[in-house]
Amino acid sequence: MTNRYFIIGCIAALSLLSACSKTFLEQSNPNAIPTAVYYQTEGDIALAVNGVYQSLRTGDGIGENSGLYTDERSDDAGRNDNQSNAGEPFQFNDFSLLPSNTYLKTHWLALFQTITRCNQVLSNIDNITFSSADTKTQYAAETKFIRALIYFHLVRTWGDVPLVTKQLTTLEEVTANTFREKKEKVYEQIVADLKDALNSPLPNQQTGANKGRVSKAAANALLGQVYLTMATTLDAGSRTQNLNNAKTYLDAAWAMRSFSALKDIPYTDVFDVNKKSTCPELIFQIVNKQGDINYSSSIAANNQAKGEKVNSLKPSSGVGGNVKLDLVKEYEEGDPRKDFSVKFANDATVKDWYITKFRDTSAVAGTNGYGGNDWILIRYADVALMLAEVNMYLGDNATAITYLDMVRERAGMPLYNVVKADPNYSSKFPTLKLAILHERRVELAFEHHRWYDLLRFFTIDELVTYIHAKNQADYGKAKISNFGLKDLYYPIPFDEYKLDPVKMYQNPYYQ
Repeated sequence: MTNRYFIIGCIAALSLLSACSKTFLEQSNPNAIPTAVYYQTEGDIALAVNGVYQSLRTGDGIGENSGLYTDERSDDAGRNDNQSNAGEPFQFNDFSLLPSNTYLKTHWLALFQTITRCNQVLSNIDNITFSSADTKTQYAAETKFIRALIYFHLVRTWGDVPLVTKQLTTLEEVTANTFREKKEKVYEQIVADLKDALNSPLPNQQTGANKGRVSKAAANALLGQVYLTMATTLDAGSRTQNLNNAKTYLDAAWAMRSFSALKDIPYTDVFDVNKKSTCPELIFQIVNKQGDINYSSSIAANNQAKGEKVNSLKPSSGVGGNVKLDLVKEYEEGDPRKDFSVKFANDATVKDWYITKFRDTSAVAGTNGYGGNDWILIRYADVALMLAEVNMYLGDNATAITYLDMVRERAGMPLYNVVKADPNYSSKFPTLKLAILHERRVELAFEHHRWYDLLRFFTIDELVTYIHAKNQADYGKAKISNFGLKDLYYPIPFDEYKLDPVKMYQNPYYQ
């Protein structure tokens, strides 16, 4: 197949259920089923929707092992190994990322592969007769939510990106969609998809065997976050309207919770593999199966350090996920989230901080490290802190502090109006805005929020100043001096850019 067939991350590529048409190859694959033939029954759509969910699992996209593209881009995590795999992983937290980086291209491809699967479902669902109209609407709603979720990752990571909302089956269609759409248009589609999800028969919360499927609480929370991001990163003329919209949907998500107070849910319960299906704080998660070679979680084992036994029974020979000393120092004295989330490995050959937030030392996970951790994408502490943020931007500091204190109280930390009188705290976090950013950092550490939080809380000029003010000794081998205006977005992968340098134009400073 030609490179053009794989353009924009396999947008045009059909899934394993599909076949290339004669337009591409002038031959048919006897082992493949054409899409038009495959989708015949309600069950076929159900399987395809499951395939959409399945695509979220990969660490090349937004799964549990995708920290390379998020946390390692931030000041929370990284690596001091600048030699392995041709040094390409190191480029992410060294702020020296090249358009030719193969990990960058793999990330792009994985995200667009999920978009492709979503578009296949949505392009074929109307051709199928369903026993219940609600079932059809619900499948479409789940798929649109996931398409919105992935496009939200894409637009925050690359800015303008190709926007494709239908199945592409011919070379002509692929060529016509080979261009970057303005980010404002991408956000319009994200909002439309999420509103469609909210106007569906989806339940407010998913329970039991349906944990891991989309709910209205998840759609409200994500739409609130989308509007909050739009308010802080797009045209300032729409800022107030977007902030009010963010508040509306975040309030709606908060109102759908099934618990009374956040403090009633122990912080450790959120990450307890034995409570993942019953913890009421979890809104949307990628479900893993403990002990299963194919569908288990590997995050506990991957973050284990040599000589340590906190995370997994699987032995380790390295450091696991490297934690920046900059983050370690930001935890307040006595914050139990520090001892739960990070630990110093003191092995003779490994002396470094590593991540301990995700654990499974059960016999079922065993020495192979087949853990049962679900990967949490949305939870209520995140919603509370976004409500603190949006109310602060709207000038309602009292309400903002109320939500901030919900998270601090659950952690057993002094409330904001008390702790801000502490000179040590106030010198680090002199404003309510910085206090909220701090709380997000320590509460949500390693959950892949930090980089996007930084992009939302600061303009790129402010972020350059913020990063450059950090102590290089607390950051490791990666050079904070490399951070600059270019780092607002990732470069477009070279193989995508070269397909049409005009319509697939490169991001600034990567020319």
